[in-house]
Amino acid sequence: MNKIWLFGAALSMVLAFGSCKPKQSAYKAAYEQAKEKESTAPVEVFEEEEVVTVSKPKPSDEPTRQEKIQPVEGENADGLKRFSVVIGSFKNRTNAYSLKERMQNDGYNPLLGENEEGMLRVIVTSFNDKSDAVDSREAIKAKYAPNFQDAWILERQY
Repeated sequence: MNKIWLFGAALSMVLAFGSCKPKQSAYKAAYEQAKEKESTAPVEVFEEEEVVTVSKPKPSDEPTRQEKIQPVEGENADGLKRFSVVIGSFKNRTNAYSLKERMQNDGYNPLLGENEEGMLRVIVTSFNDKSDAVDSREAIKAKYAPNFQDAWILERQY
């Protein structure tokens, strides 16, 4: 009795897996049909579409964070202007100085500013004009992508 069951199970397995096998001739026929359509299909000519460039937001529309910020002791106060590009904010002084040093090695003149809550802001560039700050931020984001994608504009309050 067990042999009959075993033979029946083996036979049904062979039939089940054997019937699902794809036929090479079916694939070949579909391939030939697609090739025939491709060679007889009319060629469509597309006209060039006008390229519309999307202008970036006007600097006056760019969001800024407003903070009362002072240069950290030992920093050049003349380097801190009204609009600054901030690439990092730290409570830990070691981390802030490390990022500042990295940017100095890349040719920038970064400075550290401290806000009223004690956060250290790593400022890469600083300008009196907002549009210059926006352009600088976008250049830094492009140069260091994917790093510094969250760089932002700080508007200094006095």
